[in-house]
Amino acid sequence: MRLRFLGRHSSPGNSPTLWDTDAGQYVIQGFELDRDTLAQVGDVPPGELVIRVPRELMRYLREACHDAQDDLECAASAGRLSRAC
Repeated sequence: MRLRFLGRHSSPGNSPTLWDTDAGQYVIQGFELDRDTLAQVGDVPPGELVIRVPRELMRYLREACHDAQDDLECAASAGRLSRAC
């Protein structure tokens, strides 16, 4: 899986980060949930994690989705898939 850096929300001692992948997924570095918060989530299947990130980090997700939508519209107008129009 190849990662493409989208953005980071840094403050002293931490740096939640968001990446896009060539597998059609996002990779997110964030913070562990405390026990009480995790209890509100409920059962988490093996191999999965629940994390928290600053709300500001999600602006990079919106930007990536906007870019992806632009790519799809570009490909549709050209009649083919393309990353650059």
